[in-house]
Amino acid sequence: MSESFGLQVVEHDNLGEIVYSQLSDALIKGRFAPNARLTIRDLAQSLGTSVTPVRDAILRLIQDEALVQKSAREVRVPVMTLERYLEIRQIRMKLEGLAAREAALKAEAHDIARLRDLIVRNEQAIATKDWATALELNQTFHFALAQIANMTVLRGILNRLWLQMGPLIAASYEHGGRAMIDQHHVILAAIEARDADKAERAIVDDIRGASSFIIDQLAALKPTGSAT
Repeated sequence: MSESFGLQVVEHDNLGEIVYSQLSDALIKGRFAPNARLTIRDLAQSLGTSVTPVRDAILRLIQDEALVQKSAREVRVPVMTLERYLEIRQIRMKLEGLAAREAALKAEAHDIARLRDLIVRNEQAIATKDWATALELNQTFHFALAQIANMTVLRGILNRLWLQMGPLIAASYEHGGRAMIDQHHVILAAIEARDADKAERAIVDDIRGASSFIIDQLAALKPTGSAT
């Protein structure tokens, strides 16, 4: 019996886009582990669809660098190198810093209420060790900043970065614990105060602080004697 991966059976209207969206969401939320082998047949069965839209979605995700084609029959979730992670981290700090700045300038009362709710629910999930929910709420918080900033192009770029980062963040989230969201409180306070500089610094600190656990894991996998 194949795994469901938390995927939902899809309707046939606009099938290709729906399949791509579901697989993207699963990657971002870490439902596929690094180096996991994905088969078109198993995914099609989980989604309740034919293999064609799944194959098309996988080809798009390979173009997004979210999956890698090992052979004609083998597709895997990439294993991130330390160098690639540090590059993506640097880009995220710049772009998510921009999103936080704009969010601080544009947020309305309902946006602030939404961010506060995400933090409260994340605290509850971490307290009960519901790591899957905590991870999802963390991702939603980060994406909410770009949504509040109303920067559509930026959201698309961040989505592609998170497609590549999702499996790795998921693998380390539990080890980070509360440190993964400590700065979310600071970000919220900065947005409430419309302090764009503070919001930008806080999201950079959030990304940098949470990355220490990931860097330790990747460094441990780095071959001895390789370049730094």
